[in-house]
Amino acid sequence: MTSVTLDPSGSYLTLKTAHATRRFHAIWLRDNAADAETRAPGNWQRLITLRDIPVETRIKNATVKDDTLEVRFDPEGKVVSYGLAWLDAHAYDDAPPQARGWTEPGVDLWDAGLMDHVPTGDFAELSQSRGALSQWLEGMNRYGFGKVVNGPIEDGALFRIVDLFGYVRETNYGRHFEVRTEVNPTNLAFTGAGLQAHTDNPYRDPIPTVQVLYCLESSAAGGENMVVDGFAAARRLRDDNERYFDLLADHCARFEYAGEAGVCLTSRRPMIELAPDGELTAVRFNNRSMAAVTDVPFDRMADYYAAYRRLGEIIDDEAMAVTFRLNPGEAFVVDNTRVLHARKGYSGQGTRWLQGCYADKDGLRSTYDAMRRAQTQEAAQ
Repeated sequence: MTSVTLDPSGSYLTLKTAHATRRFHAIWLRDNAADAETRAPGNWQRLITLRDIPVETRIKNATVKDDTLEVRFDPEGKVVSYGLAWLDAHAYDDAPPQARGWTEPGVDLWDAGLMDHVPTGDFAELSQSRGALSQWLEGMNRYGFGKVVNGPIEDGALFRIVDLFGYVRETNYGRHFEVRTEVNPTNLAFTGAGLQAHTDNPYRDPIPTVQVLYCLESSAAGGENMVVDGFAAARRLRDDNERYFDLLADHCARFEYAGEAGVCLTSRRPMIELAPDGELTAVRFNNRSMAAVTDVPFDRMADYYAAYRRLGEIIDDEAMAVTFRLNPGEAFVVDNTRVLHARKGYSGQGTRWLQGCYADKDGLRSTYDAMRRAQTQEAAQ
């Protein structure tokens, strides 16, 4: 049985359903009205500003009919209907998370145990089947990492991966970059040296939020790829030593890159980034690009470095890593705000040629959310 009661002042109402009791403010409800006078049909963008809503807005009365809440507002005399399912999905009257470093529903933290369950899509299936692409994108959103196999072995094939969900983000490295041994390289990634797990381009604001690495040749010994869930590493640090977690979250590190003429990229951000309510939103970790830290007080600097060292030890723990070897025609895609990637060293014998590029998470998430919404609408018909 669903019921609704009003605060005597009309400033909010209380909606009681079989599984929850939640309050909604009058101004919030009025601002989120979905009628044609408030929002444009089709794109649902607001047609009014908050200034157009009377500051003295109150709830005159409210009733529940079937699966709908109907609200009359004073002084406008406006009646607006809200689906109970919509209100349930957008409720804000819940207890806030207690511990800093929480993650939103649908985000699963992982370690080496993910090895046999990596979200993997066949290139042809992803290109031709909306269902296959939707399932792969769901895995990307859940784990921040996915593989693509059986792709074409041709120069520039990585762009066809990005075309599945978004757009290439061009940087000073160009529309894409080559990952193979170079003479006098501008970046250590272009050597045969092993690389510690890291996020790419922490010296940018904003950073590229998606990275694609696509294999074209792989006959050199070594060079296996590894990925580490930065969120899981940060959570493990918090559980081991909450003070260390707070030090890396509360103080900015500095990153820089000036490896080529005319380029000097710098940023100032925490290694562990949190939203104001404590949600874990990003990890930036890249020892090669770390600049001098100057934003930590003297009396906390030694502990800050101890925390930095401990986070690095957790990231280097083999129990945290998923390891694999990319073969020609295979690619991996990572959420660069969450998943760190690494590479073991490889020999000068044989060849190793990967191409990489950047994209952004908004395109990936938009593609997935639009597909999911369309599926929901089709199922309702």
